[in-house]
Amino acid sequence: MFRDSTYDVAARLDATVERANFAMDETEFCAFYDRTARGVWAYLARISGDRHVADDLVQETYYRFLRASSEYQSDEHRRNSLYRIAANLARDNRRREAIRSATSFVGHDIERARGHDSASSNETSTEVTQAMARLKPRERAILWLAYAEGASHKEIAGRVGVEPASLKLLLFRARRKLASLLEGGKQ
Repeated sequence: MFRDSTYDVAARLDATVERANFAMDETEFCAFYDRTARGVWAYLARISGDRHVADDLVQETYYRFLRASSEYQSDEHRRNSLYRIAANLARDNRRREAIRSATSFVGHDIERARGHDSASSNETSTEVTQAMARLKPRERAILWLAYAEGASHKEIAGRVGVEPASLKLLLFRARRKLASLLEGGKQ
């Protein structure tokens, strides 16, 4: 039979009491929100550059903060966690926007290019357009930036929001997927 030492039991009891002290009920959360919301909003507005985006991100930040089943050692630990969530959401939003802007150019430029094709190459252009439409937005953006705009790997990584070291593999996979879609379309 295993017996805990008195020290271990006391340490666990202290940790339980400390956790209970930092578990939030609705009143405590409202007070925490009142203390931190203005600062979080200002932080998100500054890094996103858009007040409306900051409003949405603040709401999502507090939602995710409440859903997290983290145990906080102090009020400062809660604040740090809150700002980490906010920073991650802002980064994700920036990546999504970069992908959206890159893919919006793809569709517009493909349609513009189709207008200048001859009738014989129109079928090929349609196949490529349909295959590109079946790719994920990031894959489309990477392929378009690399082959239509001739951007460097570093430029593509910056615009799409990925690490430059991982871009070569992502580009290879996107090329292989596009080739597979084009082969499947011809059969």
